[in-house]
Amino acid sequence: MRSQTAEHVEVLITEPGRLYELLDDAEAALRQIPQRFAGILVTRHDPFRYTVSLSATVPFGETHEQILS
Repeated sequence: MRSQTAEHVEVLITEPGRLYELLDDAEAALRQIPQRFAGILVTRHDPFRYTVSLSATVPFGETHEQILS
């Protein structure tokens, strides 16, 4: 399941086997947004909730990951 705004996609994992598919889909959706200033940041909040967002702290064209405790 996903909720989405223009620069942010929240991915809720209900089927662990689909984790990478859902994260890849979220990243692909954000790459469709026309911009040239931000990369993509994937944040793991817990094993079942991730946020995929455009981030000015990530170089354009790159994807970085972070885990919140």
